[in-house]
Amino acid sequence: MSAIIIDGKATSLKLKNKISQRVASLASKGIIPGLAVVLIGDNPASHTYVKNKKKTCEALGMRSDLLQFPETLQEDQLLEVISGLNHDPEIHGILVQLPLPAHIDEFNVILAIDPEKDVDGFHPISVGNMMIGREAFLPCTPHGIMKLLEEYDIDPAGKHAVVIGRSNIVGKPAGQLLLQRDATVTFCHSKTIGLADYTRQADILISAVGRAKFLGKEFIKPGAVVIDVGMNRDDEGKLCGDVDFEDVLETASHVTPVPGGVGPMTIAMLMENTLLSAEKGLAETK
Repeated sequence: MSAIIIDGKATSLKLKNKISQRVASLASKGIIPGLAVVLIGDNPASHTYVKNKKKTCEALGMRSDLLQFPETLQEDQLLEVISGLNHDPEIHGILVQLPLPAHIDEFNVILAIDPEKDVDGFHPISVGNMMIGREAFLPCTPHGIMKLLEEYDIDPAGKHAVVIGRSNIVGKPAGQLLLQRDATVTFCHSKTIGLADYTRQADILISAVGRAKFLGKEFIKPGAVVIDVGMNRDDEGKLCGDVDFEDVLETASHVTPVPGGVGPMTIAMLMENTLLSAEKGLAETK
C-alpha cells in the first residue's frame, strides 16, 4: 500500500485562514501585526524566501517591512538597524535573513534582537525557554513539523524518532519538541557510523542533511513516518528533498513531498509567531 502524502500546502492554508481571522480581529482594535525582514547582499535563494514572506504577510493583512542593504554593510551598522526595530512599537517581529556575509557575526546579530520580537526562535533566551518547556517563540521549521504530525493524527508519544541533522535551526529543536511530546529521540549526523542501523528503527524519521535523494527505502522501517526537510536540486536541476520520494512510497506509512511538504509550514509558523507577538503586546497594554 502506498504511503499517505503529508500535504504541507493544504495544512498551511488551513493555518493561514485561522491567522487571517485573528489578524482581522486585531486590526479591529487598531493593531496591525508587523514583521520587519532585514536582507543583506544578493543571495538569490534569500531573495526568493524574503519575497515569499512578504507576499504571505500582505495576503494575511499583516504589515511587511523589507530593509535591504548591500553586502558591504558593517556589523555595527546592522546592529544599529536592529536596535531601531527593537524600539519600533509597530514592529512585532524581526527576522534577519540568513546566511549573512562572512564579516558579520551571526550570533551577535541573533543576540541583538529583542527576545519579545524573536519570531525566528533563534535567540538563546527563546532556545532556553523551549528547552525547559516554557513559553517561547518556537523555531518555525520544527514547529511546522509538529503541526503536520498533529494534522495527520500522528502522536509521537512512545514512538522512536530519529533526527538526521544537528543544526540549531532544525535538527536540535525538532528533536527537543518531539521529546516534549514523549517520543524517544535519537540524533544522527555526519559522524554517525552505520546510519541505516538507526534509521531503520525509526517510527518517525526526520531528515535535514541537505543531500539530494540520499535516503532510499533501505533506510526506512516499514510503516515509518518520513519527514523530509531537505531542499536540494537533483541531477536535472529539479527541486527535491533528502529522501528518494518515489523509492520510499511503498515502505513508509506517511511521507512529506519536496516541494509542498515542510516548506509551506515554515512560512505559516513565522506568520503565527508574528501574530502571537502582536497579541501578546495587546494583552500587556490592558
